[in-house]
Amino acid sequence: MFRSITQIFQVTRFSIASLPRRLGSSLSAMLGIAGVVAVMVGVLSIAQGIMSTMKSSAGAANVIVLRSGADTEMTSGLGGDEARLITEAPGIARDGDQVIASRELFVMINLPKRSTGTDANVPVRGVEGQADRVREGFRLVEGRMFQPGLNEVIVGVGARREFQGAALGDTLAVGSEQWPVVGVFETGGGLAESEVWVDAPVLQDAFRRGNSFQSVHATLERPGAFTEFKDALTSDPRMNVKVQTEAEYYEGQSRLLYNLITGLGTLIALIMGLGAVFGALNTMYTAVSSRTREIATLRALGFRSGPVIVSVLSESLLLALLGGIVGAGLAWMAFDGFRGSTLNFSSFSAMTFAFDVNAPLLIQGIVFALLIGFFGGLFPAIKASRTPIAHALREL
Repeated sequence: MFRSITQIFQVTRFSIASLPRRLGSSLSAMLGIAGVVAVMVGVLSIAQGIMSTMKSSAGAANVIVLRSGADTEMTSGLGGDEARLITEAPGIARDGDQVIASRELFVMINLPKRSTGTDANVPVRGVEGQADRVREGFRLVEGRMFQPGLNEVIVGVGARREFQGAALGDTLAVGSEQWPVVGVFETGGGLAESEVWVDAPVLQDAFRRGNSFQSVHATLERPGAFTEFKDALTSDPRMNVKVQTEAEYYEGQSRLLYNLITGLGTLIALIMGLGAVFGALNTMYTAVSSRTREIATLRALGFRSGPVIVSVLSESLLLALLGGIVGAGLAWMAFDGFRGSTLNFSSFSAMTFAFDVNAPLLIQGIVFALLIGFFGGLFPAIKASRTPIAHALREL
């Protein structure tokens, strides 16, 4: 056992020490793997960013109420009396006579993107006075809050960054009217930063919705009050509603888009990874060919096939590890925190988010690189160990 370990160490050290003699082919394999890892991590960071945005949107004690059978606010509808009864249900937090709840509408307007000039569906949300308290992390960063009853809007920082006409002092065209932007807000990176907010009655009038809403967002007295709140609503014969925590709701909203981007990113990584495997195979076959006599000499001196296989695999894995680290580092520098927008397939509206290159994703990229290195070095390693000694000594 000790002899085998000693042989593995000696042969592997000799193999690694000879890398500078094959610098060109080694760098080619390493950079190829680095490119694969950078692309994979970059694409998957989109999905991670979307998931982080959705998670940031959910308050620990917050709930959302929709019409029964509705999966999104776009497909929901609540009468004014029904929405009022929801805000009077037990379990909702209060501040004196004020309930910490907001009856809300959700509609779309078209705004051109700053980057391309093409129109995108931008969500406009009609809210009530407690909406800023329901959304955790809400903070005005510019201007002021809109005044109830006036055609004034505030926009999220993501919407201001991505769309034309959404900066403080601009005006948004809604139908035949112009609504001035009087404030800009943030919500700790949540989905609301992609939205435009306006007073709910104003939006009802503009879109001829009458006394109707699409959802009720509320903060509970404590997270444990959810069952009491839900049971009170679902057992009321006047109600036909669906009650969810915000965490449940936003998880469902993000699932389709997350799975789509993750699947696409994995497919791209596998296709590029296959090319990188062939590149690693070529590199390692070249390395084995250039060292045929050296390997044969070692075997003639009594070195076993196992240490030879391990030495070739170690060289391939080292190149893959270096490529993985370089690719992960490039992806982190290029994509982490990068701001972009995409289509939220659940609501068919634009959503802004930040790419999220986190530690688990970087580790995933490096592990993928090591797999490329393993399969790229396996067959050359087996060839090196099985080549007849007499035949190998006559080469070169």
